[in-house]
Amino acid sequence: MKVEIVVDDKADDLGIVVTCRQLTPEIEKLLETLRMMDHQLTAKKNEETYLLDIADVVYIESVDRKCFVYTADEVYETDFRLYELERQLEEFGFLRVSKSFLIHLQKVQSLKTDINRKIRITMSSGEQIIASRQYADELKKRLGVI
Repeated sequence: MKVEIVVDDKADDLGIVVTCRQLTPEIEKLLETLRMMDHQLTAKKNEETYLLDIADVVYIESVDRKCFVYTADEVYETDFRLYELERQLEEFGFLRVSKSFLIHLQKVQSLKTDINRKIRITMSSGEQIIASRQYADELKKRLGVI
């Protein structure tokens, strides 16, 4: 793979050109990662690909090695792994709260202490998610509850 960077002080905007013989899954993943920099997440539903605004995502769940993206009223699937989304979305207010969940902190409605130092999180969509005790302190810290 050849990477070329051209610095042009007359350029008005950032432009990225990908030249390839065919569109492979690796190139599609690269494009999805670039879209995330523009505050969008690529996800699929019913054989269609959607560009979701990151601000609309309530939480992300990993089930059987597949990641599902939940908005207020829809569920989508993404090809990213939860650990990849965790790294890329942290700066946009997302936090890992268990082995299977990544939540958007701005979409947290309420917290309730559960058994064994776990925390029951109610999201703006009404969904309830359990934060494991491993992640409970970081959740409280990031929300300013400690």
